[in-house]
Amino acid sequence: MGKSITVKNFTATANDVVKPSNWQRYLDLLQRRRVPERFRPWYMRHVEEFIAAFPGRRLSQLSRDEIEGYLQKLAGNPSLKGWHVRQRVDALRLLLVDLTGNRHAREVDWDFWAEAGLDALPANHATLARELSPEVSVRYRTSADHLDPDSEAMLVKMVRTIRTMHYSIRTEEAYRDWLKRFLLFTGKAPADVTPEDAGAFLSHLAIERNVSISTQRQALNALNFYFKHLLQRELELGDGFRPAKRSRRLPVVLSREEVKCLLAHLDGLHRLMAGLMYGTGMRLMEAVRLRVQDVDFSRNAIIVRDGKGRKDRLVPLPQSYRQPLEAHLRQRWQQFELDQRKGPVHVFLPDALAHKYPNASCEWIWQYVFISARLSADPRSGQYRRHHIHESTLQKAIRRAARQSGINKRINSHVLRHSFATHLLEAGYDIRTVQELLGHADVSTTMIYTHVLNQPGLPPVISPADF
Repeated sequence: MGKSITVKNFTATANDVVKPSNWQRYLDLLQRRRVPERFRPWYMRHVEEFIAAFPGRRLSQLSRDEIEGYLQKLAGNPSLKGWHVRQRVDALRLLLVDLTGNRHAREVDWDFWAEAGLDALPANHATLARELSPEVSVRYRTSADHLDPDSEAMLVKMVRTIRTMHYSIRTEEAYRDWLKRFLLFTGKAPADVTPEDAGAFLSHLAIERNVSISTQRQALNALNFYFKHLLQRELELGDGFRPAKRSRRLPVVLSREEVKCLLAHLDGLHRLMAGLMYGTGMRLMEAVRLRVQDVDFSRNAIIVRDGKGRKDRLVPLPQSYRQPLEAHLRQRWQQFELDQRKGPVHVFLPDALAHKYPNASCEWIWQYVFISARLSADPRSGQYRRHHIHESTLQKAIRRAARQSGINKRINSHVLRHSFATHLLEAGYDIRTVQELLGHADVSTTMIYTHVLNQPGLPPVISPADF
């Protein structure tokens, strides 16, 4: 029968099952958490396997290392599909955190381990998309749109032109998709479209589709690029069309107390990442793609590489996050050594650096600081890679923390960047310094934060109702 495992009203044997009464408690928990009934037997089987892995141990006394060691084996099991991993992680979180109340389990970053069920980054992910040839990139996004060969060839030509000019991958995707919609709208051959067609398409977006002003202007920019760089003529819309003026929206900004409250509702890796985003003003993808060599402890700085506009910049390393970041990098080094012993395990390198420096993808300095929980095989090269953490997990964690904090504002990851800029201006830093730290090309972009302040060079404005 094996030794008995007794866990705070949760008893089992290593080779048997938990007492019916305790299974019922777990089933009741699954029902309260709205786990579909057809999945509940699988959750119970996952719990049995976990209990059997620790014979003679009380589940309430399992250490964080033991729990994470088991989760690491799950993430590293190549026979498990992504949804299998997610299901097992969820089953164990409910068991250890919600049912048995293991205090060490509360310290585990469960969202990080659940990310192991996301499999590899998709081929069209912003980090990897430039590895796709222009032909494959266009085919990947237009396979169901029934474009004629001439239109598809023009989309490929546009992607090639954009890459030659070193525009960002986000701009490439946006311009490519707008050109596709425009060509489908006109139904004409790509070389036969006219400015009148462009005006009709933009009016259609504004009137029939009721798109926002920023969306309409993005479409206009894409068509401007198409006419100027591919058709070699200017886009003159004539008197019948006037693009809408850009509206000025004030950014959502948190107070210092609200930032502390939000961060207090985050745990583990996500709390460190969100804290660094607030402390440095990094964008979401800049934080996600941070590499080991970009953290300079000797200068108390972080180098943000290849930011928006393909520009590098230097930002201060927040001292309040120095020790947590050092501790994280020590753990990251241990994971790197473990990977390489299995291996070689590579990392994605941009701009053909992998061809120029064939061994660099296995070097420590090029590794991502914030990594995914699972290795993935590149279908083209066959390399096993440790990609960065998927940005959606951090976004979800921040939105969940916002709900739990009770802050009545529309909060997302970019709010931390807005708060960074506003708090610097409140502290007396000049606008040019803030512009450099944010990586804005034009100071007018940074000026938006002055409109959030209550003290534009004058004493705070008091409402007449409070006189």
